[in-house]
Amino acid sequence: MGALKRTYENLCAKHWSPMMGGILLAFLVVVLEAWYRPWGIVGGLRNWADWFFYHIGLYDEPPALHPLWSSTSSILDIGLIWGAFISAALGREFAIRIPPPIEFVKAVVAGILMGIGASLAMGCNVGGFYMAVNNLAANGFIMLIGLIFGVILAIKYLYWELEHFPSSGGFEIGFQKIDPFLGVIALAGLLVATRAYFGSELDRGEVMGGCLILAAGIGYVMHRSRFCMVNALREPFMTGNAEMGRALTVSIILSAIGIAILKYNGVRPESAYVTPTFIQGALIGGFIFGFGMTVAGGCGSGSLWRVGEGQVKLMIVATVFGLSNSIVRHIFAEYDVIENGYLGKAVFMPDYLGYAGTILLIALIVLVWYIVIDWNEESNRLVLEM
Repeated sequence: MGALKRTYENLCAKHWSPMMGGILLAFLVVVLEAWYRPWGIVGGLRNWADWFFYHIGLYDEPPALHPLWSSTSSILDIGLIWGAFISAALGREFAIRIPPPIEFVKAVVAGILMGIGASLAMGCNVGGFYMAVNNLAANGFIMLIGLIFGVILAIKYLYWELEHFPSSGGFEIGFQKIDPFLGVIALAGLLVATRAYFGSELDRGEVMGGCLILAAGIGYVMHRSRFCMVNALREPFMTGNAEMGRALTVSIILSAIGIAILKYNGVRPESAYVTPTFIQGALIGGFIFGFGMTVAGGCGSGSLWRVGEGQVKLMIVATVFGLSNSIVRHIFAEYDVIENGYLGKAVFMPDYLGYAGTILLIALIVLVWYIVIDWNEESNRLVLEM
């Protein structure tokens, strides 16, 4: 029993280090891309919003993809939330967390900005930055620049808010006594749902089942390690802490190497996740999204795994994020914004540098980033004063 208890504690109760989370995340996104497609967040949220707007009569045509039977983007988001819930429940951390009143307003505003930013960059911090870089797309690094400046501006705003409108209140409704039972039920449900997809007669049923279980793994890993890209980009400028930032840089280079191998060998098309947003779409979208996610306290992926642990504020953020993104992308479609190249062009870095040169460039950039935030952790030279 002692060994069984220790195993449970290590796998389900204790928090894993961010570095472990980053390495496991890199492994899972490479496996997911080898299985069927790159990891993404905003496409699933937009799919849900598209159906909502269609059912209330705002859109004339139904979305092409059903959220459960044909949209892998939707399945990826469902899986992420499902996996995060399993982690939170098994670790006795699931609770309905009600924020102070001002956080409701911030959630709506931040969700709108995140939807606009992700429309311009054609992806949130996951599809527009993390997965873009490891899919060897130049727009990923451009979005990173925008994200950093958006984060810096948001930190200044949060300092101002803290001084003038300090928030208080909020409460949570815990379920610690039954959390492990909820976790076991959710895990059993996940296995049944995955088996149902594999055994179904749906077109791409096996694909959907694989996407669901792999996304659940991503959600579990992110929640158990508290892996958070907002934290990685915010803390070097707020407290100087670089632990999450170091984990993110390692995750990027590992996943970039893995996905480069997939593309080089023709497992995935070279155009996958290389979007026409270089330079203006990624830069402006990154800035707006970076501001929004910092005010929200969760990025695309971070919002969803916090939904899985019961954060009501992030439920609002994710909902408004999807609705806002749906409307803006609908307007883009009306005026052929993407097709006319108003957001920029698609740049696949190996076309200019070769695969080896591209990996070396990514390694060099993340190494410099790693060294700078590590140096800043000791010196605090980049920390913004309140």
